[in-house]
Amino acid sequence: MDKTPVLLYTKNSLYSFLGLNYMKNLFKNFFWYFLIFLILASIFSSVASRPKTETASIGFLVERINQGEVTDINVSGDELSVSLKDGSKKVIKKESSESLSALLKNFNVEPDKLSAINIQVKDQSSFGGWMIDMLPILLPVILIGVFFFITMRGVASANSRAMTFGQSQAKEFQKDPKAKVSFKDVAGSKEAKEELKEIVEFLRFPKKFHDLGARIPKGVLLLGSPGTGKTLMARSVAGEANVPFFHISGSEFVEMFVGVGASRVRSLFQRAKKNTPCIIFIDEIDAVGRRRGAGLGGSHDEREQTLNQILVEMDGFEPTANVIVIAATNRPDVLDPALLRPGRFDRQVVLDLPDIKDRQEILAVHAHRKPLAKEVDLKLIAERTPGFSGADLENVLNEAAILAARKNQKQVEKADILESIEKVMMGPERKSRIITEEEKKITAYHEAGHAIVAHFLPQTDPVHKISIIARGQAGGYTLKLPTEDRKLHRRSEFIEELSVLLAGHLTEKMTFGEVTTGATSDLRRATSLARSLITDYGMSEVLGPRTYGEKEEMIFLGREIHEQRDYSEKVAEQIDLEISDLIKQATVKAREIIHDRQPEIDKVVQALLEKETLEKADFEAIVGPKPKK
Repeated sequence: MDKTPVLLYTKNSLYSFLGLNYMKNLFKNFFWYFLIFLILASIFSSVASRPKTETASIGFLVERINQGEVTDINVSGDELSVSLKDGSKKVIKKESSESLSALLKNFNVEPDKLSAINIQVKDQSSFGGWMIDMLPILLPVILIGVFFFITMRGVASANSRAMTFGQSQAKEFQKDPKAKVSFKDVAGSKEAKEELKEIVEFLRFPKKFHDLGARIPKGVLLLGSPGTGKTLMARSVAGEANVPFFHISGSEFVEMFVGVGASRVRSLFQRAKKNTPCIIFIDEIDAVGRRRGAGLGGSHDEREQTLNQILVEMDGFEPTANVIVIAATNRPDVLDPALLRPGRFDRQVVLDLPDIKDRQEILAVHAHRKPLAKEVDLKLIAERTPGFSGADLENVLNEAAILAARKNQKQVEKADILESIEKVMMGPERKSRIITEEEKKITAYHEAGHAIVAHFLPQTDPVHKISIIARGQAGGYTLKLPTEDRKLHRRSEFIEELSVLLAGHLTEKMTFGEVTTGATSDLRRATSLARSLITDYGMSEVLGPRTYGEKEEMIFLGREIHEQRDYSEKVAEQIDLEISDLIKQATVKAREIIHDRQPEIDKVVQALLEKETLEKADFEAIVGPKPKK
């Protein structure tokens, strides 16, 4: 097992805890700080070391004045700046208490000589002169001081962050009108919305419930497959409730340091108690709520301590009033039983995959801002997307919009949506895939076999499309869609489905005398379905109505153990015989149809080789309408 991600995570967490990330960035930029310091120091050094004006004595000044060679004299304190006719300058010091006129008078300088000289007196404070002299020395000291101040402030900030490492990372929901989601924006899941509306009403009007002796539910667990809208439902609760809403992911509790997870749980509930009434939403709670003492499942002490703290906070010695915890997971089977008991998660709200009516409503919500063509019928789209979750339906319309934009269209047309459905189901088309004519013919017979057997078996779903264009991992495909949503299935329906899965393999063998690797996926699905009939559904006529094996996910040294046997080797042998018998029954039924309908298969193959794709109308024009049940 590669330990590099773990080591990187450990290193980054340790740097964050000790505040070394800031220090690392600071020292990384030290070169630039040092370069700027050198540039400024060189500038002021050049200023300080610039060539100075030559000095001279007072006698030199008197002599030059008498000779008429002095043009200007600037008096600044006790300093005389003398300009001569030859362009040179001299600096002469005098006594600060004696004026220039008195000085020259003492040296018997003629007044008419002075009248020809431009004499200017400048008043310079002692502080300005001191600053000019001291600036080249003080500026480097100031720069060094600023550098150390920034460094020490970063270290102090890192230390303060280290002290808050165990604080809750939960974010409070911001009531932004533009991003607000309400129950009106969530289509389908009517029962789930009713349950959550009651929670919101309790938080708004608690007195109505308290007067009747009702106790507020402490926790609501949202259960459902991925993409069914658990997080969206929680966002709608946040939008509906006028109370603080804290949301956090289960993975944000556990860190590499012992006790951090439990500390963050305490911090989270402390924040919640200060803002009662309020809601806490924990997404993917199975990250910390897994069953304790799982043995081979990889028991993690830090995770278990975090779970223990959640259990105590939700229903411990100190009751938590008016704090409702909403959690979401798609793995309720791995949660600890202590989480699911009354007093903690009192309610379990299940979000199922949407039925046809719900799918139509979900499509209407996501199609609100998309310009659809008039020919687009959302009911038809809902019929062609059985088993799709809300996230899948959103993805379908998004892919359709992308496809329409790629074609420079102004509207999303029906063909774009149908294409996007198949893309979401099986992946994008691979028209550039180069195949030989022989492979193309084998694929056509394979898919024609699937379609003919599915069409002439009474309890299978109608065929809507056949294609020999590669899509995703499939070299070709036959699309069957149910006419209605069904939850219960009979044994005879499964046998016919097995016949459809085996039809491609049988058609290849009966037509070409041997089989190819193209049926590998079909055989795997057929074997899995046959095993489920025996071990899960109790549909074996020999073994009787019971299940075999306990399905439990356990990870040990990177290996997933999916089943724990609760039967003997003799029963295991009988299960294998029953699976083989079911597949033989399905094979006999499929072989009969393929043998009797060989002319129709040849016609379908010929049409596929010409068009590569057959829609339902084209297919039924060749083989006739599907027989009624």
